[in-house]
Amino acid sequence: MNIYVIGVGLIGGSIALDAKGLNPDAKIFGIDSNEKHLQEAIALGVIDEAATFDDLSKADLVIVSVPVDTAIVVLPTVLDLISDSAIVFDVGSTKIPICEAVAGHPRRRNFIATHPIAGTEFSGPSAAIKGLFQGKTNIICEVEKTTFKLQERALLLFSAIGMRIRYMDPKSHDKHIAYVSHLSHISSFMLGKTVINKEKDEQDIFDMAGSGFESTVRLAKSSPAMWTPIFKQNKKQVVKTLEEYISNLTKFKELLVNDDYEAIFDEMQSVNRIKEILNGMNTKK
Repeated sequence: MNIYVIGVGLIGGSIALDAKGLNPDAKIFGIDSNEKHLQEAIALGVIDEAATFDDLSKADLVIVSVPVDTAIVVLPTVLDLISDSAIVFDVGSTKIPICEAVAGHPRRRNFIATHPIAGTEFSGPSAAIKGLFQGKTNIICEVEKTTFKLQERALLLFSAIGMRIRYMDPKSHDKHIAYVSHLSHISSFMLGKTVINKEKDEQDIFDMAGSGFESTVRLAKSSPAMWTPIFKQNKKQVVKTLEEYISNLTKFKELLVNDDYEAIFDEMQSVNRIKEILNGMNTKK
């Protein structure tokens, strides 16, 4: 099997490592605009060889793992170049623009739109790890537009590397992911900014920062090159979630200004049930 990974970073690289573990005879090729990434990926054993788009006619499987603004440009080209028996999937955090980009392509049946809900705040080939997707959810959109035999091949891979499958239409995906992922990243970036702005005069803030701050601001280490296009493509839903979030922050501030600590307690206690929700999610996994 010839597997081509376009964008040899955390997600694409981790899939490559798992695929190689499942099938040691598979040949993993990497395509990346960053030559240093390709050489690093080879040195780390994430890929076997560097390749170019001209080689895609030999592909059995193509993983498109690039920023979403690049993906909408790259995907039609990839579909132009593959054979009729190859399967292509992306891993982008937005799905409406991705699905629209390939909607009218003659080889739309060779494409499956996916979003593995997995990752870390790190990027590049060195971030790739085996077992990243074990127990994680993979959202698949418009599965009915992919040829059944190719669906089966992709689903076998996803299942073999430990992913749980959830089917969703692109609009619902982009709406829900704005709450549980996109808003989380914005919150982390802006918390980091708030503290950094005080760092010049108040170094003690960083001296006193503990595990709570570190875990909350962890996502602020994520790649701006990846996240700016995500916010752009999902702008409508992200703005809506921000409005709700800002409203809740403003309400909390007003309660504090008015010394209404009973209401503050009630607010926090009502949100404590998030523990039950998260425990339920972990049980399902």
